Amino acid sequence: MAANPVELVIFDCDGVLVDSERICVKIDARIMADLGCAFTEAEIIERFVGSSTEVYTAAVEERLGRRLEKGWQLAYEPWYHEAFAAELTAVEGIPEVLAGLTTPSCVASNGAHDSIRRSLEIAALSDHFKGRVFSAEDVPTGKPAPDLFLHAARSMGVEPERCAVIEDSAYGIQAARTAGMRPFGYCGGLTAPSRLEGPGTVVFDDMRALPGLLAAAAG
Repeated sequence: MAANPVELVIFDCDGVLVDSERICVKIDARIMADLGCAFTEAEIIERFVGSSTEVYTAAVEERLGRRLEKGWQLAYEPWYHEAFAAELTAVEGIPEVLAGLTTPSCVASNGAHDSIRRSLEIAALSDHFKGRVFSAEDVPTGKPAPDLFLHAARSMGVEPERCAVIEDSAYGIQAARTAGMRPFGYCGGLTAPSRLEGPGTVVFDDMRALPGLLAAAAG
């Protein structure tokens, strides 16, 4: 059976479009130390890269042995803003990929809309996704649930089986599989290839290879 054509490319944001994961891991470690529940950077990469705020909060509360106040993370947002303004760049190769992409595309990220917008603007990528940015704020449950990807596909008018998802986290890959979409796992950042491998998943480490991989997947 011939593969369905790819009619929509759904990009995660952090670690796929913008090279933010390295920055975030260092800030996360500082935040957790400030809260009194130290996590190593290796633990943060393993447990939190690509996760939702709910997953992050639950793990911190478990280690602390107490509940955190609602909105606790707001006090730390300036730490991320300052670091991103000083250090954030686009993932290597992604500007060229987006400039040459003829298939419709969008962003679907567990981040908040304001954070996604700010990151895309700093990395000079926002013009590629005007009106086509979807956040976990838009759905009841973020990744690894499939809700966000299904919402993005529905909003763009494309059936799930005709969507390709570009992700760099195990949570995102799981969400793509559950949604019935074709996952492409980018391991050029912090995530080990073994965390992304699995049924129907193409794992790659050079973003410039993506156009060819998408074409091959369409048959």
